[in-house]
Amino acid sequence: MNAYAGLTPEVVLTAVESLGLLADGRLLALNSYENRVYRVGLETVTAASPGMSAAGPVVAKFYRHDRWTDAQIREEHAFAAELAGAQLPVVAPLLFDGKSLHRYADFRFSLFEYRAGHGAEVDQPGNRALLGRTLARMHAIGGQRVFQHREAVAGWRGGARARDLILDRQLVPAPLDESYAQVCGELVHAITRCQEQAGPLRQLRIHGDCHGGNILWQAQGPLFVDFDDCLTGPAVQDLWMFCAGDPQQIQREWTELLDGYEQFGHFDFAETAVVEAMRAMRMLNHAAWIASRWTDPAFPRAFPWFGEPRYWERHIDELREQLEALEDPPLLQLMR
Repeated sequence: MNAYAGLTPEVVLTAVESLGLLADGRLLALNSYENRVYRVGLETVTAASPGMSAAGPVVAKFYRHDRWTDAQIREEHAFAAELAGAQLPVVAPLLFDGKSLHRYADFRFSLFEYRAGHGAEVDQPGNRALLGRTLARMHAIGGQRVFQHREAVAGWRGGARARDLILDRQLVPAPLDESYAQVCGELVHAITRCQEQAGPLRQLRIHGDCHGGNILWQAQGPLFVDFDDCLTGPAVQDLWMFCAGDPQQIQREWTELLDGYEQFGHFDFAETAVVEAMRAMRMLNHAAWIASRWTDPAFPRAFPWFGEPRYWERHIDELREQLEALEDPPLLQLMR
């Protein structure tokens, strides 16, 4: 079933114009699988809307029907607006008649100011520290309030929810399904044990899916453009994906990141003990995400290898490797 079958170019343009803007007919689909996102050109004579620094173009984001509730989307928007109001480099949704979430036909959508930029350059000298400073400022705001409607990292249930979804959909070809079930069972147990050993960690509002693909790099530094997966969790969830490689490289990159972070906030080094658990949950969740969207025609086209035995063979091997990583000394010990 294609949830976006009715989202034609005419519907996109008419939805934008329903907010009082005048589209010039230029429409470009941007990279997004979960939602549908378009850059929409506006007539230059159109007056800038509140929150816009120019007359266009704008980015129109159409939300998947069954992903978030209206309350969850509005809470995402409020968080982004709160961060932008504190002068953080965040693209928040534009307001029309005081609203950020709109409806046209059967679709919910929001508009954002189009901002130019390029891929994240975290490996350039000084940039990882700059990223750390920015995230510390973001987390300082995130810790001031709590989410009422957004999900929490705890809701991932240590990867058990993702594992169960994959097995229930029966997408793993036999006999690999037995190997998948076995390694996932061991991995979920190891994740749970790791979290229990780490003890309770501070929970705050975080980006949730913080990686280079959700950042535009500009002359002044990072610009965060997507808070679709913002949730409640520990600060380390927004940090660990920017550090990878062998132990020496990880230690160097974490040192750079945290040197910047601790200029504006305190980082609890106990959180580094759950980095490999976070990585394991992400591996499980990513496969479950594709499985949950497999009936959307866009997903078999984008991930044609997902249904092939060789993918599952490789995925099972990667899960086994991650299980071994969870048994290694935590990153915290490397950094002492």
